[in-house]
Amino acid sequence: MDSRNLSTLCYIEQDGRYLMLHRTVKKHDVNKDKWIGVGGHFEQDESPEECLLREVWEETGYTLTSWRYRAIVTFISGGGVTEYMSLFTADAFTGTPIACDEGELEWVEKEQVLNLNIWEGDKIFFRLLEEQEDFFSLKLVYDGGDKLVSASLDGTPMELFDVRTEDGAVTGVVRERGVAHRDGSLHGTAHIWVVRERADGHFEVLLQKRSAGKDSYPGCYDISAAGHVMAGDDFSETAVRELFEELGIVGEPEQLTFVGYHKGYCESEFYGKPFRDAELSALYVYREPVVLEELRLQPEEVESVVWMDYDEVLDRVRKGSMPTCIYEDEFVMLGICLGVVENEEETL
Repeated sequence: MDSRNLSTLCYIEQDGRYLMLHRTVKKHDVNKDKWIGVGGHFEQDESPEECLLREVWEETGYTLTSWRYRAIVTFISGGGVTEYMSLFTADAFTGTPIACDEGELEWVEKEQVLNLNIWEGDKIFFRLLEEQEDFFSLKLVYDGGDKLVSASLDGTPMELFDVRTEDGAVTGVVRERGVAHRDGSLHGTAHIWVVRERADGHFEVLLQKRSAGKDSYPGCYDISAAGHVMAGDDFSETAVRELFEELGIVGEPEQLTFVGYHKGYCESEFYGKPFRDAELSALYVYREPVVLEELRLQPEEVESVVWMDYDEVLDRVRKGSMPTCIYEDEFVMLGICLGVVENEEETL
């Protein structure tokens, strides 16, 4: 393999900070104006570690005395360039710092790094460096510019969302799920409420109990079916997909009644990781006959389902008397659509 397609990248740590390089010098640099770590391309017959030590010394004046090989990153620019980057972190060094001829070096607090002008894919491996001890393989594909097209972790595709403005328009930024939930980036979801009307005129809603292994709100009662809108998809196709994937219901777009949009935000922590969820949700009602025994639940998402009276659910959500992640104002929107709530003022 051509050594020009092989490189190293190192993030040196000290006192809760990373040494970052602001690439401002080279005019035709693919990293122009970006903030990255230090490193560079292999020279002939170099090993990753040899390249690491040489590049760090050349760019910083430091001689590393403690480092870890953390990942291999396959970087596909979309412009005909594929690069295999050995990713390192280092926590000890000797030497006197020197000026770098590729930009400005600066120690940056770790929690501030994501606020810099960095690649979207870099935000993914920063998250993984923080959360994973094991060596990982990350593949990042771009569109020839700054837009992330796809990402895979250890050969498994990762979920990517369109980041949206407050009015719901896509910004052009595509962000990985874990990064979006850590940053609180506004993204789209589809919420499908499966309902049925009893003989006495009262409505019941089908609630799912989230699986114990979910990355957020495990074991809580939730919307009948819901899911993120993947980058490039729309709300209605997401609704149809989630009905089938989570419940095994084969629905058609015309069987879904659009209720409206709901904007929700919550902050919490799960498994020791911060969770900031900012969603613009398209709400749908599905009224077709549903037989519980015929549903095929997605085990990694749904533990069980149950029919519950609308008024009972609303009362429990308000009182907090059952574990749930249902937004009260969204549930009121559903009630207005069903005609069991006349107007929003009556719910106050």
